Amino acid sequence: MESRHELPPQGASRWVSSLSWSPDQSPNSAKSIDTTTPGGRLVFHVFASLAEFERDLIRERTQAGLAAARGRQGGRPTVLSPVKRKQATRMITEGTPIVEVAQALGVSRSTLYRQLRPMPAPGT
Repeated sequence: MESRHELPPQGASRWVSSLSWSPDQSPNSAKSIDTTTPGGRLVFHVFASLAEFERDLIRERTQAGLAAARGRQGGRPTVLSPVKRKQATRMITEGTPIVEVAQALGVSRSTLYRQLRPMPAPGT
């Protein structure tokens, strides 16, 4: 897969040759590199190599981060543990008001409603 920032298959030297311009042809001559001279081509290649190196480092770090995160559950941890969930269900079926259940477990009413609502069946 080739991104738009990668060098063409024929190589950097031919590509630089096709880009040859001089400072007087450039719209912003203060920031241009004169690729018609050997020194200008050298500077261009050094910058291109540094950019490629940096891109490869970013790719490696991204892959390492994804590998390290594989198998982990992301997001905010739930406040209601499975034990507290069972306790809340038992208290509600016994007729305890939601407000009192929430206070007893140290969570909000909305958390109780959200965590105890029926979950949809998989695939629906």
